[in-house]
Amino acid sequence: MRPDFEDILINFKKDVEGVKDIKSFKELRDKYLSKEKGIIPNLMKKIKQIPREEKPEYGKDVNLLKGQITNFLNDLEKKIELVELERKSQSERIDISLPGIDFFVGSFHPVKIVEKEICNIFERMGYFIAEGPEVENDFNNFEALNFPDDHPARDAQDTFFVSEDRYYLLRTHTSPVQIRTMKRYGAPIKIIAPGKVFRRDTPDPTHSPIFHQIEGLVVDKNITMADLKGTLEKFARECFSADTKIRLRPSFFPFVEPGAEVDISCIFCKGKGCRICKNSGWIEILGAGMVHPAVFEKCGIDSEKYSGFAFGLGVDRITILKYGIPDIRLFFENDVRFLEQF
Repeated sequence: MRPDFEDILINFKKDVEGVKDIKSFKELRDKYLSKEKGIIPNLMKKIKQIPREEKPEYGKDVNLLKGQITNFLNDLEKKIELVELERKSQSERIDISLPGIDFFVGSFHPVKIVEKEICNIFERMGYFIAEGPEVENDFNNFEALNFPDDHPARDAQDTFFVSEDRYYLLRTHTSPVQIRTMKRYGAPIKIIAPGKVFRRDTPDPTHSPIFHQIEGLVVDKNITMADLKGTLEKFARECFSADTKIRLRPSFFPFVEPGAEVDISCIFCKGKGCRICKNSGWIEILGAGMVHPAVFEKCGIDSEKYSGFAFGLGVDRITILKYGIPDIRLFFENDVRFLEQF
């Protein structure tokens, strides 16, 4: 190799000693191999100036120098990449000896847990879930359900009205969903209607102006009170325990005839009598009855051809019973210490 080329190789090896990272490596590579200013490409350009008889030897030496520098740079690049990778892995290394970081994982609200459980029970019995708006009109919330004009529920002291003419209101039950469904689809029907409802109640351990209901409606030919009782017995045993009993007590509701309050045998004392059931052995959980013919007429269903039953239960009350919660206000206080127990 020509002496001047050997000097270039010696200088190259000295420059290599200053390479510590990928940036300095690229600068070195550009210095020797860059097409515009690189030392090796410039040597190859000078071949035109070399006497003809010296060109073969000159070209041979240039290629030899280029090959040695290129091979050296390739090896150096691999070493630099390994060093960079090690440096990166050290900077991003996780110290597994340190305690981990806890992430707060949310869960369903206890009322929502019980609501989903109840809905699943009725879905297994062939019911479909129906929904409707929380802001309702007077017809769906009262008139179609056979409420008389002077019924206390239609008074501002019991209901949240949202229009001056009292035609629009926050629904007081999910029964309007039943009305909407019957008006839209006619009969037969087999639905449940879960949702939030609103009444002017002063908050206390057993009352809240906001609470949750699930109402059920079955309309078909030859539906009887026996179908209602059998359905509610099935629900009580699925929701509470296999030995739960129910009883129906006559009661009045404008939209059913006959109507009944439904009790279950106390789930705490198994019907023997305790403080929670007031030593009666029974706990009231819902209201039910056979759909009033006047309701069918308002919805365009022939009451001579079809019959049906309806029921409504408070999800908050069922949740209180299942979990032994002493105060309904706990559901709405957003206290994480309470909610994380579920």
